[in-house]
Amino acid sequence: MPAYRPPCIAASEITPERFFLNRRTFLTAAAGGLVLGGATAAGAAALKASASPYQVDEAMTPEEDVTSYNNYYEFGTGKGDPAANAGAFKSSPWTVKVDGLVGRPKEFGLEELLAFPLEERIYRMRCVEAWSMVIPWIGFPLAALLDKVEPLGSAKYVAFETVVRPEEMPGQAGYFQPLEWPYREGLRLDEARHPLTILSIGLYGKTLPNQNGAPIRLVVPWKYGFKGIKSIVRISLTETAPPCTWNLSAPNEYGFYANVNPAVDHPRWSQATENRIGEGGFFGANRRDTLPFNGYGEDVASLYSGMDLGANF
Repeated sequence: MPAYRPPCIAASEITPERFFLNRRTFLTAAAGGLVLGGATAAGAAALKASASPYQVDEAMTPEEDVTSYNNYYEFGTGKGDPAANAGAFKSSPWTVKVDGLVGRPKEFGLEELLAFPLEERIYRMRCVEAWSMVIPWIGFPLAALLDKVEPLGSAKYVAFETVVRPEEMPGQAGYFQPLEWPYREGLRLDEARHPLTILSIGLYGKTLPNQNGAPIRLVVPWKYGFKGIKSIVRISLTETAPPCTWNLSAPNEYGFYANVNPAVDHPRWSQATENRIGEGGFFGANRRDTLPFNGYGEDVASLYSGMDLGANF
């Protein structure tokens, strides 16, 4: 099965063109802090994005499911906690610091991030917990951002950090924490620069809701969903592999690479099949086989040539 096929659904069918704002209007509103930071569709701003060849011809997961069923431990450990608890989170103003082994370290304001040419990409998303979705993300290649800071020859990895605001993120508050904050993730530099890897600022034609990682998050479609770090505030280029939150928390269960691999089970469940959210119950008829690299092997398998993907999980 190919990793992606020519789009069968036009971008305008996902969000009607008459509801789009033009870029100048959107940036003006964003600069005034008027359109970002809502945790519901009512608080989101429409985005205009060009169509992309990176799409799948599978039914998209209903927007209501994408925005109400997800993991974001900063707002709680339940699947409905992010949507229920993210209303007070302020995603504007915002900056992302990009530093480390780069020739031109820079702090990007939200308006600069929104100014990158945006694409709509319909990607599969496979959670390590054996459920999946198909999501129309809006964003731009991470490589475009990295080019702005001129990575040095010694840079081999890219590290990411999420914001820490316990006063706005109840999952970070209290004495007993499920994880160590800030949430951290990492990629090899060649993974980060791969054309499929994007920084997303929207989904379903609108800016990201708080519960989905507003205002900017990472999307790496051939890896398990926990690699898609949300609400990013820092990106650093390093020579050695950076620490990653779930790998630190349970290294026998969550590896650095986290490539979707149906042949390597999680210690507590099989990864051979998955439940597509919105299409039936966990044990329903719509359970399907998991694809190696989440169906993107044609594009990314060469990144791991010669590696033991059972040991490097």
